[in-house]
Amino acid sequence: MTQAVPKLTTFEEFVQWKPETGRYELHDGVIVEMQPTGDHEEIKGFLIRKLNVEFDRLNLPYLIPNQALVKPPEKETGYLPDVLVINPQELVNEPLWKKESTIIRGASSPLVIEVVSTNWRTDYFVKFTDYEEMGIPEYWTVDYLALGGKRFIGNPKQPTISVNSLVEGEYQVSQFRGNDRIQSLAFPQLNLTVEQIFRARS
Repeated sequence: MTQAVPKLTTFEEFVQWKPETGRYELHDGVIVEMQPTGDHEEIKGFLIRKLNVEFDRLNLPYLIPNQALVKPPEKETGYLPDVLVINPQELVNEPLWKKESTIIRGASSPLVIEVVSTNWRTDYFVKFTDYEEMGIPEYWTVDYLALGGKRFIGNPKQPTISVNSLVEGEYQVSQFRGNDRIQSLAFPQLNLTVEQIFRARS
């Protein structure tokens, strides 16, 4: 008895199918529904609010879209980051932006943030590699529940923010906990501690 091989979804099919409500990603041809918790959304909202204040203070042209996708080239994959900072001045070089609100070039985003959920392996392994290969300058994993493996956040595990900064084509990882102030190459004047971010939960 033979089993039918499940049909994988192309990125184009995914973009045409994706509903306007709900959060979905495409992982190597497989559609994944993202269902964040309330705590997850509160931390995400807090980070967006603080970053928008920083954009205004420094008169930066950046924006944070709600439903824009990141597509690693050569893959049938589309990520919907929790926080995707876009540099509109780079969008002229993005062939998928106007019709599909999708970026494929690292230069278009100075910062991507993922708030870690139970699928932590995707954030620490897969997205880490894809964002690095795309050349996204900075990628944060915000692990407020200490879900990541011990090799990523230490033993004993504790809530950690990992800031991955692109240096000569590879991410260099800096980790912050407790009252540590986040050190960001993308936003060096950002004055936020890990505790402030994690306290955003009600």
